[in-house]
This record gives sequence, C-alpha cells and structure tokens, in this order.
Amino acid sequence: MPKNKGGNTVRIVYDLAKPIADSLGLRIWDVTFEKEGALRYLRVLIERDDRPVDMDDCENMTRPLSALLDEKDPIDEQYILEVGSPGLGRELRREEHFTEYMDCPVRVRYIREHDGVKEFIAIIRGYEDGVLTAETEQGEVRIDLSDTAFVRLYDDEDIEDI
Repeated sequence: MPKNKGGNTVRIVYDLAKPIADSLGLRIWDVTFEKEGALRYLRVLIERDDRPVDMDDCENMTRPLSALLDEKDPIDEQYILEVGSPGLGRELRREEHFTEYMDCPVRVRYIREHDGVKEFIAIIRGYEDGVLTAETEQGEVRIDLSDTAFVRLYDDEDIEDI
C-alpha cells in the first residue's frame, strides 16, 4: 500500500480496522489521528451492542490491527496506537452519531463565544449537512458544527459545571 502523503489517514485506518472489528463483534465508533505535544496518537474507539467494551475487547482489536498497520504501513510518521471505548460522555462527530442519539442531551462547547455563551446543554432535535438543531432552555438553536470545539453526550453525573 502506498504511504499516506497528506491523504485521509483516518479513512485508511477505518477501512483497515472495520473488518477486524466486525469479526470480533465490535463496532468502530470513531478513528482519530491527532498530534499531542511532540507525539502523534492514532485512536480507534470501539463499542459493542451487547455489553460495555472491556480490556479483552481492546486487546483483541489491538493485536491484529497493529499487525495489519505494520504490514500495510500506511502512515509515514511515528505514532502511538490506542484502542479503547468512547465512554459515557462520548464525542459525537459523524452524521450517524447525531442520528443515533436524536432526542438525547448533549454538552456543546463553542470554539468562541456565541451570544455570550461558550458552553451549554441541549437536546438533539435534528441534523443536516453539518448543522445540528437542538433544544435548550432558551428555545431551539441551530449549531454549525464547524463553530464547535466538541459535542458530547451529556452525562448527568458529570461534575464539571458549565
């Protein structure tokens, strides 16, 4: 496989990881490739429909995926592979995430303040072309996802105040 020269690393890794996940009864929630300090992290987040992901699931996914990434060598730079669960307060990033969690509460953080608000809790009411429609205590809002730092499932056990 040719090296990824500025192409879509996330898509390449997703395509390599999906058959492995399928064979293990797992679902790929997300794949990210991010720089943190001097290091690059390739994160593959997995979930199960029948029970929470455990360490065995992560190990069973990591071994064949690591071997396949070594064999195909699609990434030019050094990175650390991490396989884990997206957790309770999982970040919603893809269209299917928003449609799966329609009518669920989310925590939204803007990159910059909008109308004096930086972060808030809302209920997902719709999603189309990168724009989330949500209900807040103040009424319905339209949120352009390109203006957000994140949208995460709201965990009411979350101790962080807004």
